[in-house]
Amino acid sequence: MAERQALAAIGQPLLMREYSRYFATRGIRVAQVLLTGDDLAVRRRYLNARNTMTALLRRRVVPIVNENDTVATDEIRIGDNDTLSAQVAILVGAGLLCILSDVDGLYTGDPHRDPAARRIPEVRVIGPEIERMARRSASTLGTGGMLTKLTAARLASAAGCAVVVADGRTPRVIERAAAGERLGTWFLPGSGVSGRKRWLVASARVRGRLVVDDGAATAVREGGRSLLPSGITNVEGSFAAGDLVAVVDAAGREIARGVAAHGHSALE
Repeated sequence: MAERQALAAIGQPLLMREYSRYFATRGIRVAQVLLTGDDLAVRRRYLNARNTMTALLRRRVVPIVNENDTVATDEIRIGDNDTLSAQVAILVGAGLLCILSDVDGLYTGDPHRDPAARRIPEVRVIGPEIERMARRSASTLGTGGMLTKLTAARLASAAGCAVVVADGRTPRVIERAAAGERLGTWFLPGSGVSGRKRWLVASARVRGRLVVDDGAATAVREGGRSLLPSGITNVEGSFAAGDLVAVVDAAGREIARGVAAHGHSALE
């Protein structure tokens, strides 16, 4: 890993130099923003990153965002730019996320190999069938292929951000997508959530799990109520008050996330 991180440190200023040159021909300034998973998982650092990005955009400076590969470890890595793009879109409260690739959206199969594969123009709900299509589809660009794009679309759309996956070689693709043209595959946004809940959904790292009984599961799932200690049947992991925890039912299905009012030792 050290060798790869050293290469990232060498390549990053070269990459930024090219971005600066390109945007300068259009009279646009750019700024470099390097993030790790911890920058997004820790609420205080998340807010600081959001304030910095907001200040740059207010000054009409384009942030060039990348993962800070030089210092990121396996424990705090985001891992791929698709997921990072969704987290940044949620961070700045974007209404549209464009994920550009070498494939014109999500297909029923691999369009490079299957001439009968059909493009899916619109996805309202990302269910099992859509996931199977993503596994069969293909993208040779990036680190995760179509599955990571689907993960990114799920995150962003859950926070109320529309997502379009399109071919980056399409002329004026970003301009056309921003105008609402139905190119690529559009993932429709959900109803949206508040700023703090957006952080909980997309960026905060789960530190533990609370297994709850059927009554508590129903109350949380249907009523959106806070979880009382009496409904907890098991505590998994080590966490402190203020950490993010997942609430799961007896079958292990995650039904909610929330900030723990007590540490794990007080609940065991």
